[in-house]
Amino acid sequence: MPSNEVLIAFTIAAIVMNLSPGPSNLYVMARAIAQGTKGGVVAAMGLAVGSLVHVVATVLGLSAIFKHSPILYSAVKLLGALYLVYLGVKYWQTKTSSTATKLEEVRVKSLMSIFRESIIVEVTNPKTALFFIALLPQFVAPESGPVSQQLLVLGVIVTLSAIPCDILVAVASSKVSSWLLKHEQAQVIQERISGTILFGMGGYIIADDIVHAKNT
Repeated sequence: MPSNEVLIAFTIAAIVMNLSPGPSNLYVMARAIAQGTKGGVVAAMGLAVGSLVHVVATVLGLSAIFKHSPILYSAVKLLGALYLVYLGVKYWQTKTSSTATKLEEVRVKSLMSIFRESIIVEVTNPKTALFFIALLPQFVAPESGPVSQQLLVLGVIVTLSAIPCDILVAVASSKVSSWLLKHEQAQVIQERISGTILFGMGGYIIADDIVHAKNT
Protein backbone atom coordinates (compact mmCIF):
# COMPACT_ATOMS: atom_id res chain seq x y z
CA MET A 1 0.00 0.00 0.00
CA PRO A 2 1.43 3.44 -0.90
CA SER A 3 2.39 5.65 2.02
CA ASN A 4 0.06 8.44 3.13
CA GLU A 5 2.52 11.01 1.76
CA VAL A 6 2.50 9.35 -1.67
CA LEU A 7 -1.30 9.04 -1.67
CA ILE A 8 -1.74 12.72 -0.79
CA ALA A 9 0.79 13.87 -3.39
CA PHE A 10 -0.69 11.60 -6.05
CA THR A 11 -4.27 12.64 -5.29
CA ILE A 12 -3.34 16.30 -5.63
CA ALA A 13 -1.55 15.58 -8.91
CA ALA A 14 -4.54 13.58 -10.17
CA ILE A 15 -7.00 16.36 -9.33
CA VAL A 16 -4.82 18.99 -11.01
CA MET A 17 -4.46 16.82 -14.11
CA ASN A 18 -8.18 16.00 -14.23
CA LEU A 19 -9.05 19.68 -14.01
CA SER A 20 -6.65 20.48 -16.83
CA PRO A 21 -8.09 20.42 -20.35
CA GLY A 22 -7.75 17.18 -22.27
CA PRO A 23 -9.69 14.88 -24.63
CA SER A 24 -12.00 13.71 -21.82
CA ASN A 25 -12.77 17.22 -20.63
CA LEU A 26 -13.39 18.32 -24.20
CA TYR A 27 -15.79 15.43 -24.72
CA VAL A 28 -17.73 16.26 -21.53
CA MET A 29 -17.75 19.92 -22.51
CA ALA A 30 -19.15 19.09 -25.94
CA ARG A 31 -21.91 16.94 -24.46
CA ALA A 32 -22.83 19.59 -21.90
CA ILE A 33 -22.99 22.29 -24.55
CA ALA A 34 -25.17 20.10 -26.79
CA GLN A 35 -27.51 18.72 -24.10
CA GLY A 36 -26.99 20.66 -20.91
CA THR A 37 -25.58 19.61 -17.55
CA LYS A 38 -27.38 16.24 -17.56
CA GLY A 39 -25.75 15.21 -20.84
CA GLY A 40 -22.32 16.23 -19.56
CA VAL A 41 -22.74 14.37 -16.26
CA VAL A 42 -23.83 11.17 -18.03
CA ALA A 43 -20.80 11.47 -20.30
CA ALA A 44 -18.58 11.83 -17.23
CA MET A 45 -20.03 8.65 -15.73
CA GLY A 46 -19.43 6.72 -18.93
CA LEU A 47 -15.85 7.95 -19.15
CA ALA A 48 -15.27 6.80 -15.56
CA VAL A 49 -16.42 3.27 -16.40
CA GLY A 50 -14.15 3.23 -19.44
CA SER A 51 -11.30 4.52 -17.32
CA LEU A 52 -11.65 1.59 -14.92
CA VAL A 53 -11.13 -0.78 -17.83
CA HIS A 54 -7.80 0.92 -18.52
CA VAL A 55 -6.91 0.76 -14.83
CA VAL A 56 -7.40 -3.02 -14.72
CA ALA A 57 -5.45 -3.52 -17.95
CA THR A 58 -2.62 -1.30 -16.72
CA VAL A 59 -2.42 -3.08 -13.36
CA LEU A 60 -2.26 -6.52 -15.00
CA GLY A 61 0.30 -5.43 -17.58
CA LEU A 62 2.65 -3.46 -15.36
CA SER A 63 2.47 -6.02 -12.56
CA ALA A 64 3.51 -8.76 -14.98
CA ILE A 65 6.39 -6.63 -16.29
CA PHE A 66 7.63 -5.86 -12.77
CA LYS A 67 7.40 -9.51 -11.71
CA HIS A 68 9.42 -10.83 -14.66
CA SER A 69 11.76 -7.91 -15.29
CA PRO A 70 12.25 -5.06 -12.79
CA ILE A 71 14.79 -3.53 -15.19
CA LEU A 72 12.20 -3.38 -17.97
CA TYR A 73 9.77 -1.87 -15.47
CA SER A 74 12.31 0.89 -14.75
CA ALA A 75 12.63 1.45 -18.51
CA VAL A 76 8.85 1.76 -18.73
CA LYS A 77 8.96 4.40 -15.98
CA LEU A 78 11.57 6.41 -17.89
CA LEU A 79 9.65 6.14 -21.16
CA GLY A 80 6.54 7.20 -19.26
CA ALA A 81 8.28 10.32 -18.00
CA LEU A 82 9.41 11.11 -21.55
CA TYR A 83 5.83 10.63 -22.74
CA LEU A 84 4.58 13.14 -20.17
CA VAL A 85 7.13 15.63 -21.50
CA TYR A 86 5.97 14.88 -25.04
CA LEU A 87 2.33 15.50 -24.07
CA GLY A 88 3.34 18.78 -22.49
CA VAL A 89 5.01 19.91 -25.72
CA LYS A 90 2.01 18.79 -27.78
CA TYR A 91 -0.34 20.89 -25.64
CA TRP A 92 1.74 23.95 -26.47
CA GLN A 93 1.58 23.10 -30.17
CA THR A 94 -2.16 22.37 -30.25
CA LYS A 95 -4.25 24.59 -32.49
CA THR A 96 -7.65 25.38 -31.05
CA SER A 97 -9.24 26.59 -34.27
CA SER A 98 -10.96 23.22 -34.67
CA THR A 99 -12.10 23.01 -31.05
CA ALA A 100 -15.10 25.30 -31.43
CA THR A 101 -16.08 23.47 -34.61
CA LYS A 102 -15.99 20.11 -32.83
CA LEU A 103 -18.08 21.44 -29.96
CA GLU A 104 -20.68 22.85 -32.31
CA GLU A 105 -20.92 19.67 -34.42
CA VAL A 106 -21.95 17.36 -31.56
CA ARG A 107 -25.37 15.85 -32.19
CA VAL A 108 -28.10 15.43 -29.59
CA LYS A 109 -28.47 11.82 -28.38
CA SER A 110 -30.36 9.93 -25.70
CA LEU A 111 -28.71 9.76 -22.28
CA MET A 112 -28.25 5.98 -22.56
CA SER A 113 -26.59 6.43 -25.93
CA ILE A 114 -24.29 9.04 -24.45
CA PHE A 115 -23.36 6.69 -21.59
CA ARG A 116 -22.57 3.79 -23.92
CA GLU A 117 -20.69 6.02 -26.34
CA SER A 118 -18.65 7.54 -23.50
CA ILE A 119 -17.51 4.11 -22.33
CA ILE A 120 -16.48 3.16 -25.86
CA VAL A 121 -14.72 6.49 -26.39
CA GLU A 122 -12.62 6.00 -23.26
CA VAL A 123 -11.92 2.29 -23.68
CA THR A 124 -10.77 2.74 -27.29
CA ASN A 125 -8.66 5.81 -26.53
CA PRO A 126 -5.00 4.70 -26.71
CA LYS A 127 -3.91 7.99 -25.13
CA THR A 128 -5.70 7.04 -21.91
CA ALA A 129 -3.85 3.72 -21.78
CA LEU A 130 -0.52 5.43 -22.43
CA PHE A 131 -1.25 8.05 -19.79
CA PHE A 132 -1.92 5.42 -17.13
CA ILE A 133 1.21 3.49 -18.11
CA ALA A 134 3.24 6.71 -17.96
CA LEU A 135 1.85 8.11 -14.71
CA LEU A 136 1.11 5.25 -12.31
CA PRO A 137 4.58 3.66 -12.12
CA GLN A 138 6.12 6.98 -11.07
CA PHE A 139 4.42 6.76 -7.67
CA VAL A 140 4.98 3.06 -6.97
CA ALA A 141 7.59 1.96 -4.43
CA PRO A 142 8.20 -1.84 -4.44
CA GLU A 143 9.21 -1.71 -0.77
CA SER A 144 5.72 -0.40 0.12
CA GLY A 145 3.96 -3.65 -0.73
CA PRO A 146 2.61 -5.56 -3.75
CA VAL A 147 3.07 -3.50 -6.91
CA SER A 148 -0.30 -4.61 -8.29
CA GLN A 149 -2.10 -3.35 -5.19
CA GLN A 150 -0.36 0.02 -5.35
CA LEU A 151 -1.12 0.41 -9.06
CA LEU A 152 -4.77 -0.45 -8.49
CA VAL A 153 -5.15 2.06 -5.66
CA LEU A 154 -3.50 4.81 -7.71
CA GLY A 155 -5.56 4.00 -10.79
CA VAL A 156 -8.83 4.11 -8.84
CA ILE A 157 -7.79 7.47 -7.35
CA VAL A 158 -7.32 8.88 -10.86
CA THR A 159 -10.72 7.59 -11.96
CA LEU A 160 -12.65 8.69 -8.87
CA SER A 161 -11.02 12.14 -8.77
CA ALA A 162 -11.93 12.62 -12.43
CA ILE A 163 -15.67 12.29 -11.75
CA PRO A 164 -16.19 15.53 -9.74
CA CYS A 165 -13.76 17.34 -12.04
CA ASP A 166 -15.69 16.28 -15.15
CA ILE A 167 -19.01 17.13 -13.49
CA LEU A 168 -17.64 20.60 -12.74
CA VAL A 169 -16.70 20.92 -16.40
CA ALA A 170 -20.20 19.80 -17.41
CA VAL A 171 -21.95 22.31 -15.15
CA ALA A 172 -19.67 25.18 -16.12
CA SER A 173 -19.85 24.39 -19.83
CA SER A 174 -23.62 24.23 -19.91
CA LYS A 175 -23.82 27.63 -18.21
CA VAL A 176 -21.27 29.47 -20.32
CA SER A 177 -21.44 27.49 -23.58
CA SER A 178 -21.89 30.52 -25.83
CA TRP A 179 -18.94 32.27 -24.18
CA LEU A 180 -16.71 29.21 -24.58
CA LEU A 181 -17.52 28.93 -28.27
CA LYS A 182 -16.73 32.58 -28.89
CA HIS A 183 -13.53 32.85 -26.83
CA GLU A 184 -11.00 30.40 -28.22
CA GLN A 185 -8.25 32.22 -26.35
CA ALA A 186 -9.58 30.70 -23.12
CA GLN A 187 -8.94 27.24 -24.57
CA VAL A 188 -5.42 28.30 -25.56
CA ILE A 189 -4.63 29.43 -22.03
CA GLN A 190 -6.00 26.20 -20.52
CA GLU A 191 -3.99 24.06 -22.92
CA ARG A 192 -0.80 25.98 -22.15
CA ILE A 193 -1.35 25.39 -18.43
CA SER A 194 -1.89 21.67 -19.03
CA GLY A 195 1.23 21.48 -21.16
CA THR A 196 3.31 23.20 -18.51
CA ILE A 197 2.08 20.82 -15.80
CA LEU A 198 2.78 17.70 -17.86
CA PHE A 199 6.17 18.94 -19.08
CA GLY A 200 7.19 19.92 -15.55
CA MET A 201 6.11 16.59 -14.08
CA GLY A 202 7.92 14.55 -16.72
CA GLY A 203 11.01 16.74 -16.56
CA TYR A 204 11.20 16.45 -12.78
CA ILE A 205 10.93 12.65 -12.90
CA ILE A 206 13.71 12.39 -15.51
CA ALA A 207 15.98 14.78 -13.58
CA ASP A 208 15.35 12.91 -10.34
CA ASP A 209 16.22 9.58 -11.97
CA ILE A 210 19.45 11.04 -13.37
CA VAL A 211 20.48 12.37 -9.96
CA HIS A 212 19.60 9.05 -8.32
CA ALA A 213 21.63 7.14 -10.92
CA LYS A 214 24.70 9.33 -10.30
CA ASN A 215 24.49 8.77 -6.54
CA THR A 216 24.27 4.98 -6.80
